Amino acid sequence: MSGRRPGPYDDRGTLAPGPDALPPGPEHQVLKSLLGAWALAACAPAEADAVEEHLGVCGSCADEALRLREAVGLLQRPESLDLNPALRTRVLETCLERRPPRIPVPAWATAYDTETARLDALLQDFGDNEWHAPVRLRWYEGDEASTRRTTVAGVIAHLMSVDGLVAVALGLEDPLGDVRPERATPSDRTEAYWRAARFPPTRAVRGPWREQSHRLIRTVSFTGSDTGRMTVPYGDFALPLHDAMLDRAFECWVHAEDIAEAVDYPYDPPAGRHLHEMVDLAARLLPVVLENRRHHGLAAPVERRLIAAGEPGRSLRLEIEGSGGGEWLIPLDSPAAKGSAEHEVAHVALDGAEFCRLAAGHVPPREAAAGQEGDREAIRDVLLAAASLSRM
Repeated sequence: MSGRRPGPYDDRGTLAPGPDALPPGPEHQVLKSLLGAWALAACAPAEADAVEEHLGVCGSCADEALRLREAVGLLQRPESLDLNPALRTRVLETCLERRPPRIPVPAWATAYDTETARLDALLQDFGDNEWHAPVRLRWYEGDEASTRRTTVAGVIAHLMSVDGLVAVALGLEDPLGDVRPERATPSDRTEAYWRAARFPPTRAVRGPWREQSHRLIRTVSFTGSDTGRMTVPYGDFALPLHDAMLDRAFECWVHAEDIAEAVDYPYDPPAGRHLHEMVDLAARLLPVVLENRRHHGLAAPVERRLIAAGEPGRSLRLEIEGSGGGEWLIPLDSPAAKGSAEHEVAHVALDGAEFCRLAAGHVPPREAAAGQEGDREAIRDVLLAAASLSRM
């Protein structure tokens, strides 16, 4: 399409008929009928050339063409300002292929870096209505589903409060300041932060949460890979730093899905390699959770002989399909036992994202498994144990 302005203009920039303007005729009517298609850039090249040549000598058609072109501009839909959540990851991967960073992010922290960046991209263009949209947090306590209502801003405050456990372990500032509760559990910290606020959280919480996540990434990158072996207390339990960062990545994704659901916005699961790491963390925790549930009478007791540490014992094969897939042998009788294919008594198959949603308390355990076979009691215990990994 030609870039020149249609029609001749006088010294004041006003459309004026050319000196050789032609009187209306059959050709004029044909070319005038093409003005709408020309304004929409829908003319064939020969037609467009003929129309533009005509606009140079016909003031009335040039004036009409200008009005039509302006009207088309008003009809065009504005381009979305939403960023593709995966854009940052793709850009970084391309850049790192060309020039490795001087101080790389440890492999065990990349999932957290990615998931916080994806959530931040989702929040970028939220208005006040989205920030105050209601969100219902879901998790399991024992074998019962629990919920807690908050807002999008309240969810970000929750993430910041629990990420503060990692910050404190690294010697960074605690976002709770002087309002830290006696027990350092994630739920206690969140409730303390919410209670201490004079008003419900607003969009202003995004800045401190984002800055804290950046500080965490910078700190673990500068301190080196050995830092991953230090311990992060969670109140009732503790995790090595590398697992704690993965746990925070997992919760960031889960709550990002909660937020996206609240504002009716699509949100994809993590990249396959990160999803695999999240599944692996849950699978490694299951034997300990099973033992704890058995101690509280929530799982079937071990009626067989005791298994020595490191020895093979009864196992459930956890098969994860799709992105992040793999197989894990879950020892059933003792956390110290070794998973064994020869002692396999049950098999459960689930999609990777669905298993993570089960571990987040977002899927009822009895509805989770796509495929089940073998010892029904063992299957029930493992699915309920996976759901009990969840917390607010």
